[in-house]
Amino acid sequence: MSATAVRAGAFLHHLQMQSPAPDRLAAFYGGAMDMNAEQLPDGRWLCYGPQRRVLFAQGAAGKLDYAAFACRDAEGLGELYARASREGLDPVDVSSPLLSRAFSVRDPDGNGVVFGIANPDDHDRPGLRGPLQHVTLATFDVGAIEDFYAGKLGFLVSDRVINDKGGLATSFMRSNHEHHTLACFLSSRRGVDHHSYEAGEWNTIRDWADRFAARNIRLMWGPGRHGPGNNLFVFIADPDGNWIEVSAELELMRDRPVRHWPHAERTLNLWGNAIMRS
Repeated sequence: MSATAVRAGAFLHHLQMQSPAPDRLAAFYGGAMDMNAEQLPDGRWLCYGPQRRVLFAQGAAGKLDYAAFACRDAEGLGELYARASREGLDPVDVSSPLLSRAFSVRDPDGNGVVFGIANPDDHDRPGLRGPLQHVTLATFDVGAIEDFYAGKLGFLVSDRVINDKGGLATSFMRSNHEHHTLACFLSSRRGVDHHSYEAGEWNTIRDWADRFAARNIRLMWGPGRHGPGNNLFVFIADPDGNWIEVSAELELMRDRPVRHWPHAERTLNLWGNAIMRS
């Protein structure tokens, strides 16, 4: 059986994003997202909380350096490396302060994707529940992104959104039992659409919203409920304009066919208004 990201049990471990003021962004995430913020010897900033980690490096606002996925074990990682090599993705060994035995590839839009084994977590600490759960990309070509992650790396497609011309507007893909660990939206730009933290249950979204309110951070969208994934959500924006989602009760996948949804407001929010990307 060919190796897949799902068989490797890959989960989103951390992101590295660029910012013209990474210290300012780290301070925001430290306060808003209940994280510690520390500067690494190479100048990057690491923010960490319970099962969530984000790195910030000097650069352009909103640019994703890479999304890093941790595999269940070394055997799964090795099989995934072999698959990436067979698919002609030219995997490159990389060093990481948070992963071991890691390698990276690049998707058609130039986003970095890293797979490795999670190091013992000496950065974890108590705090408000919110493990890093998924990252969503903005792209000119959803089909090309889906073919890369699902066709070449073995993510599984959970749901698709189809526009009124029959074109692919959104693809939701998974690398473990959760409905999506990675998704992509048709957009007028390339880069990150948003990244998400899993609150676990509705009452914890309330606690996050209270935390935001105490810091004078307004919700930019929600509360609402997505159609694909059936999850509850709220959104805020960071000082660089990156969208942050806090989500709860995301669908856990069993064997079922891929669902197709219309490109409509009710698909993005069963409860009310939606932010339409295209």
